[in-house]
Amino acid sequence: MAVTATDGFIVRKRSTTITTLLPPLSVVPNATCAGCGCVCDDIELQHDGRSIYVAKNACERGEAWFREQTVERQSSEVLLDAAVEAAAEILHAADLPLVFGLGDSTCEAQREAIALAEQLGGTIDTETSLSHGSMEMAAQLGGKITCTLGEVKNRADFVLYWGANPAETHPRHFERYTLTTTGKYTPSGRADRTLVVVDVRETASTAEADVFLRIRPGQDFEALSILRAVVQGSRFDEAKLAATGLTLDQLRDLSRRMKKARYGIVFVGMGLFQTRGTFMNCAAVTALVIELNSWTRFISMPMRSPGNVSGADAVLSYTTGYPFAVNFSRGYPRYNPGEFSAAGLLARGEVDAALIVGTDAAARLPQAARDHLSRIPTITLDAKPPTFTPRVHITTAAVAAGTVYRMDKVPLTLRPPITSAAPSDETVLRLIRDALAKKSAWYPTAAAVMPAK
Repeated sequence: MAVTATDGFIVRKRSTTITTLLPPLSVVPNATCAGCGCVCDDIELQHDGRSIYVAKNACERGEAWFREQTVERQSSEVLLDAAVEAAAEILHAADLPLVFGLGDSTCEAQREAIALAEQLGGTIDTETSLSHGSMEMAAQLGGKITCTLGEVKNRADFVLYWGANPAETHPRHFERYTLTTTGKYTPSGRADRTLVVVDVRETASTAEADVFLRIRPGQDFEALSILRAVVQGSRFDEAKLAATGLTLDQLRDLSRRMKKARYGIVFVGMGLFQTRGTFMNCAAVTALVIELNSWTRFISMPMRSPGNVSGADAVLSYTTGYPFAVNFSRGYPRYNPGEFSAAGLLARGEVDAALIVGTDAAARLPQAARDHLSRIPTITLDAKPPTFTPRVHITTAAVAAGTVYRMDKVPLTLRPPITSAAPSDETVLRLIRDALAKKSAWYPTAAAVMPAK
């Protein structure tokens, strides 16, 4: 298969000739891609030191992710120092600053952001609160059973995607982990596996499924609860079953297949988080999986977003004990989704300064939060220009060396082949912390530590 140059990047084409003369290229084997939650680490890159031209084995999302990695125009050190000082002044003057984002940052940068939030006595929240936070909250309610994707590849003979379309959101998920790949106990690949997809509409993933169950929108909790009752052999409300759009025969067949499996896994997609019920939908998934372990080995796992959102959960958890929405205003970490979530804090107007790191806040946050964000001094750290006008914007490297987490919480090393002229998020956050250290220190007030009853 030959390749064709497009805007300085090579895309795979079904032809037999190379249409563009390329400069001498260096080869980087086993590069890591954070274009989606799969975090594939088998990519072979070819680059000339300024741009990446070939990304062998990468999917469409991976190609787009690597295309962003070019040598940015170097900023003046004077301008960077002035921007860091301005950012430090804004954050130091704030009563309740917010640090938000971190989805595209390395774990090392996320660690600096947590230290900065603690230094300020502010609040730190990640993109998890807007997406997969429901799965984290469900685990806190009833626990969870986990595994690695390597275990899924080698053992899983039953795969269920609920509210997920991996063929489009995680294009290599089928070929690397669940459907066509061969494993130690699944040597025949596709022939050894049963694939079930539950969704509200037909998708590219449902076309690959052995069984497709079309559920009505907003009926996930009811369907999962009734399925659990069928697995248990318990009674349930038949009127609620009819509302789901599924039949008893369909759920009995699914129950039989799940109990018969040697090793099963339920992958949970955004479709489960975006309907009513949110974390209770996820709690129903974890309860079902725990119930199935009375018969066979079963796991559940969320289909995580692109970047390093899983890493942000992990770093916050091992640093503070909580995965997102953490507040330091009393001098110690407190956790309360909703009260300390970025969307809620901004919508209620409680935040008086914000530091947005590696995320497009204008696209991710609800309108009420965006409105307040436009009224307060805001600092953004990102490789891309912001879609709103912050008080301070610092252009950082698109990708920096460090650690990222796969969707199964396995850490992998990120080694970008091109050295960016722009500073990394980690570097800028450390500079802001150093600038704050030269100012008067923040201490929690007596009222904050022991609020009035």
